[in-house]
Amino acid sequence: MSRNIEIQRPYRHFKGKLYYVHNILEHTETGEKIVSYQALYPPYSMFARPLEMFLEKVEEGRLDNITKQKYRFELYKG
Repeated sequence: MSRNIEIQRPYRHFKGKLYYVHNILEHTETGEKIVSYQALYPPYSMFARPLEMFLEKVEEGRLDNITKQKYRFELYKG
């Protein structure tokens, strides 16, 4: 995987909402890397997603890609 995740930074999802990446975890049984992140909007829910999925490209032509991002999550520099 060529992209890196910066922990303790905000990321924008391709649908437009912001999330804060807390850390990258490791599954105890499989060793799979998992991203722990939190919505930056009420009710500020916590989520976990496999790192590979967090880093994946958005399918071309998706109508819900309102930010026109290349990747599912991108570092927010706003």
